[in-house]
Amino acid sequence: MASTTEILGAAGHSAATAEDVAPARRHALLFTAGGAGLGWLLACALVAALVLLPVLSLAGHALQGSGELWPHLLAYVLPQALRDSLILLAGVGVLVVLVGSGTAWLVTAYDFPGRRVLGWALLMPLAVPTYIVAFAYLDLWHPVGALQTGLRELLGYSNPRDFRLPDIRSMWGCILLLGCVLYPYVYLPARALFQMQASGLIDASRTLGAGPFRCFFGVALPLARPAIAVGASLALMEALNDIGAAEFLGVRTFTVSIYSTWVNRSSLAGAAQIALVMLAVVLSLIALERWARRRQRYAAGARQAARLAPRRLSAGRGLLAAAVCALPVLLGFLVPAGYLLVEAAKRFSYAGLEQIILRETFNTVLISAIATLAATALAFLLAYTLRLARTPFANALVRCASLGYAVPGTVLAIGLLAPLAWFDAFIDSASTSLFGLSTGLLLSGSGAALAYAYVARFLAVGSGGIEAGFSKIPHSMDDAARSLGASAGRVARRVHLPLGWPAIAAAMLLIFVDCMKELPATLLLRPLNFETLATHLYGEAARGTYESGAIAALLIVLAGLLPIVLLARVGQGSATAPQAGAAAAVPSV
Repeated sequence: MASTTEILGAAGHSAATAEDVAPARRHALLFTAGGAGLGWLLACALVAALVLLPVLSLAGHALQGSGELWPHLLAYVLPQALRDSLILLAGVGVLVVLVGSGTAWLVTAYDFPGRRVLGWALLMPLAVPTYIVAFAYLDLWHPVGALQTGLRELLGYSNPRDFRLPDIRSMWGCILLLGCVLYPYVYLPARALFQMQASGLIDASRTLGAGPFRCFFGVALPLARPAIAVGASLALMEALNDIGAAEFLGVRTFTVSIYSTWVNRSSLAGAAQIALVMLAVVLSLIALERWARRRQRYAAGARQAARLAPRRLSAGRGLLAAAVCALPVLLGFLVPAGYLLVEAAKRFSYAGLEQIILRETFNTVLISAIATLAATALAFLLAYTLRLARTPFANALVRCASLGYAVPGTVLAIGLLAPLAWFDAFIDSASTSLFGLSTGLLLSGSGAALAYAYVARFLAVGSGGIEAGFSKIPHSMDDAARSLGASAGRVARRVHLPLGWPAIAAAMLLIFVDCMKELPATLLLRPLNFETLATHLYGEAARGTYESGAIAALLIVLAGLLPIVLLARVGQGSATAPQAGAAAAVPSV
């Protein structure tokens, strides 16, 4: 998104100390006056240009589209897409704020049965992509599915017509399911700030007679508002980027409209124009989030503030708090994961592990690994350039290079088509004129185009994590190495690469899992006869053959559990945001 900091520190950075400022200024002077690291800056500018290229191409392609398309889009497509998208965003926003901030406060401020387990279990829904949750609940909630069949048997009904729950293929169903999956985006930064807040503030309010609700709404919540705003904006970006859950549940968002306009109606110009409107909505969300925390300032003392000591709840209230915290875990992870496990076991028992699943797993791992290596290398470049040159220009370049995460996958895919086609045409023309050989399409419709999209979209994830890791390396090490005559590249190889390796490895893991789960860009850019686990699952859900897609869905969920385990370990270790952020980096607005 617009800035790339770790999610646990996304609400704001601590004020820099005096000894940190002086080395930063010296590095900036060395960079600008002596030309040290100019190559790093130029490379950073090239990365930023490659990330911004799809966005600029999208604008140009949309403006070149037929003017006759706009009246049709304005009359029949955009009103419904805008209405459904705004209703979905409003509903999901309210739900993730209520669930995320409420559960974060409960596990931070109170002690109750199961609190330690629920503290990390509340992160588990992050392992389940939104389209997999919709995939699971569509089968479970079906009139003859396990849920409604069990309720009818319990209530004594035999005919589905006698007792039937409301159809989950609706706006409310989409809001509920997305909210149950995306609330950790608010829970994680809110819990971090609740833990970082000086316990004296809460203790003072309690001493003055403030009750639990007043302490929360009058003291804790206002202090955590920036973190909540950042987390909510991340959740809304993910909701807007979703294509599988929205399409499965009958909600026609911008993403669904873009995909159907391009694939079903073969109108690339129309898809580009809808994507341009969607991008305007995304930028509006970013501007709204920044406006909401425009007056928020954070500073930290030299000493770490005492952590808030949780209060022991009575037996009845403790059970109620445990139930409140367990409900989103149940709906967002346990139910869909349990369903996938049962259905995958059924499928495996009579069909075994099909060759097509093995091939799609290989495709998924291969393309994700290639994109991860490229994105991590470029993220290291961005983070180290920012460390070398603490100048507004370098900072602006790094932020521009991190904008890809704010661009939904469908928008990014549409924007890549024209540049890739131009590049293929240029190479083909040059090869034909020089050697008499036609090269055909080199990038368009290839794995390279898909890897490009992954790198541009998830580069911010890596740069945020590596930047957080670099923040723990003293600038005095850079000064010592440079005073001994080491070049910027040698300092990066001999100092920052070994010391920053834990943050780099964590960033690689997060990028890899995000690439495995990415559906919109994969659907639009994958080569012919190239299927990943995500696209396989999408196809099975579109055909209604849910059992056939259960194994693919379960593999994606198992991969998604890896960063959740990392987040849980970090959360149980140090309580400081920068340390946690080194391993739990995602971009923030």
